[in-house]
Amino acid sequence: MSIYSYKQRNDIVLAILIILGCFVLYSLRTIAGTLLSTIVLYTLLLPVYNLLVEKYKVKDRIAATLMILLSLLVIVLPFLMLSLMVIDKITEFQADPMRMMVIMQRIDDFIGSKLDQPHLLDKGMAKLSQFATELFPSLISGAFNIILGLVIMYFLLYFMMVQRKEFEAGLLKYAPFREQNALKFAEELKNNTYSNVLGQGYIAIVQGSLLSISFFMFGISDPIFWGVIATFLCFLPAIGAPLVFVPAAIIELANGNDTAGWGILLFGFIVITNIDNVLRLIIAKGISNTHPIITVVGVIIGIPIFGILGLVFGPLLLSYFMLTIRIYETSKLATERLEKLRSGGNE
Repeated sequence: MSIYSYKQRNDIVLAILIILGCFVLYSLRTIAGTLLSTIVLYTLLLPVYNLLVEKYKVKDRIAATLMILLSLLVIVLPFLMLSLMVIDKITEFQADPMRMMVIMQRIDDFIGSKLDQPHLLDKGMAKLSQFATELFPSLISGAFNIILGLVIMYFLLYFMMVQRKEFEAGLLKYAPFREQNALKFAEELKNNTYSNVLGQGYIAIVQGSLLSISFFMFGISDPIFWGVIATFLCFLPAIGAPLVFVPAAIIELANGNDTAGWGILLFGFIVITNIDNVLRLIIAKGISNTHPIITVVGVIIGIPIFGILGLVFGPLLLSYFMLTIRIYETSKLATERLEKLRSGGNE
């Protein structure tokens, strides 16, 4: 006969589950970005996957493979190209260090004479170097971690799609919400994902393209490269594009090219930054629009954790957190109402 009561045995099992769960979560910390990437890709690709399977009768495994290939072309390759372009640009500057020193000296002299801040550039470059190190950790960590992360991500994504019904049923069963709130959570999670990835991605592409066109018009070298850099930085609302065109304008003004310098500044602040607000109004009609404060704070949180992917995952993670709080409040209010009705009925 057991020395423990039924309740005691349940409490012991619960304590063991909590301890083991903490160990599992701690072990998974190194692939947190991979797990989040899998969830994001699953949310974005599932409508296309369902279309292939349900309407065009494509087999599950073939459809899942096509989704993986599609994500590689549309999502993974652009990030890989960005890393290669940055590496190439760094190599170019390292091959001609005098060119970089001359540019920096001219900028420093210009800032010192206009703003009375002779050492502002040195401080700014130190901050920029730290930011770039956090933004592009792939340049330091090497290719092995990237390949391993992609393998894990696509392994999970493949089986989540092939066994999507069992996967979603399991989530619904073990979700800590009532079924109605769990379904609402899933719908809003999908909308937040679309807003942060598709909505903000569309805005970033438009702004990056406009910046590239403006650089081409005013004779700035490598307009496509700087347009690509701006596209990724434009995931930061309001301040992303100026991080590229303001330094470029200062360099042109320091070199005596007043037309190009002032032209880039005017085009940047009048057209590129304001197109953000116009596009947000259009996007907000179709999907939920993430508040810029959540985006900026999310990026600050996300970059040290996820590197360049933190431009997307940071705001997304913060949006999920805020959404969970709202669902919790809704569930709590519903429970309180139910308890009041029960207590009133008992009376």
